[in-house]
Amino acid sequence: MKVKDIGEQGLLRILQKFCPAEIVGDDCAVMATNPNQSLAITTDMLVDGVHFSDRTTGPYYAGWRAAAANLSDLAAMGAKPLAVTVALAVAADTAVEWVEEFYRGMTACLQEYDTPIVGGDVVRSPVVTVAITAFGEVECDRTIRRSNARSGWVIVATGVHGASRAGLELLLNPEFGQNLEKVDRASLILAHQRPKPRLDVLPVVWEILDSAGEFSIAGMDSSDGLADAIIQICRASGVGAKVDRTKLPIPDIFSEIVSTEKSLDWALYGGEDFELVLFLPMANAELLVEKIGNGAAIVGIATDSSDIWLTDSSGIYPDAILKLDRGFQHF
Repeated sequence: MKVKDIGEQGLLRILQKFCPAEIVGDDCAVMATNPNQSLAITTDMLVDGVHFSDRTTGPYYAGWRAAAANLSDLAAMGAKPLAVTVALAVAADTAVEWVEEFYRGMTACLQEYDTPIVGGDVVRSPVVTVAITAFGEVECDRTIRRSNARSGWVIVATGVHGASRAGLELLLNPEFGQNLEKVDRASLILAHQRPKPRLDVLPVVWEILDSAGEFSIAGMDSSDGLADAIIQICRASGVGAKVDRTKLPIPDIFSEIVSTEKSLDWALYGGEDFELVLFLPMANAELLVEKIGNGAAIVGIATDSSDIWLTDSSGIYPDAILKLDRGFQHF
């Protein structure tokens, strides 16, 4: 059965099964917020052949990744997710089963964070395209922004980087990584197909900052790469940085499959790891890394310069400037 066989209304009836019955059906989903909180809204568009393909993800994991990307953006702002809307563009001969599986993947991810799909739109298109708008709620005095970093604060990455890029390589090139144990291979592939937005980090951050008695933090997520996140925060805050290559949280297994330079490149520029990159005072950063573990690390420090340097505390490699153009760019 194809989408053209059931028409727009038939497809909508299927998709509405994924939404709370008491919310969908009108022209807008209406959701109340509290007076002391802000509504955080983010939109992500995904295009077949650019952001996903059946060769590497399939519809279920494409749906999961689409949801995770939006939830990660909310986490980067310090926001608790409330709901998402989904705009779907498909060709008339798209298999209905493909669409349902895509929504199952989205729903599986969203349900882990009690986040419903509350509406959206469906249109015809020669290329499958999905636009997700996610809504979150954040207390006004707990909004994490890119522009709050200060010289002397240190840089925390909440988990390992480069795993998603390695997983993609394994999916694209089956001959790659033949020496990997089955469990390690599966772990890297899962890092690409089923990333976890780091909403779990936020309660730990609030606990630490509340104890410190001061809201001192800047940050964003690393969906476009660790280097990209550090550079974007530095630019927004008017600071520079020194990032120590020996401190980067790179999967240990990389030493068995790629060179040191390739490991570094994937960690800095691979993207789609969906970790948080946070700038905060040293004492708070050390406590955060200790509490969340699982690859979290202090990777550098903000400076009063305008340059962002990759340094090497071991003294083996020369310093180099980190640049945005090394990572993925749409144009």
